[in-house]
Amino acid sequence: MSNLMRFDPFEEMRALQRQFFGDDLFSSPVKTLQLPTTDVYTEDDKQLTVEAHLPNFSDNDIDVHVDKGALIVRAEKHEKEEDKSKKYIVRESSSSFYRRIQLPEHADTERIKADMHEGILKVEVPFKELPQPKKIAIK
Repeated sequence: MSNLMRFDPFEEMRALQRQFFGDDLFSSPVKTLQLPTTDVYTEDDKQLTVEAHLPNFSDNDIDVHVDKGALIVRAEKHEKEEDKSKKYIVRESSSSFYRRIQLPEHADTERIKADMHEGILKVEVPFKELPQPKKIAIK
């Protein structure tokens, strides 16, 4: 008598999804991974605002720049701890964050402002004034 098992090619993907996003009913919320959230919105059609929640990063860990019409937000942190009293000699950890947001053509990249407050990076991208349509008088 042989045991036949049905092969499910997507089971591993579902297992990863349960691990990262915690949609498994039996998973503990403590074990789930908290991914940083990024909010992108416009305000009165005058600017694009990007808010990245980066509570474990300092200003020096974050790089914001524009490249080929896209806003790049990158954060990287490396920590190294040496403790002779523990069994390990060096303990290293790193964390990183990366977002690429395509900017609209009328974004004014010369006036972009970035501010970090209480773990939230806020980047404001103002829009250039678009020329108003010219009314042609009929004679």
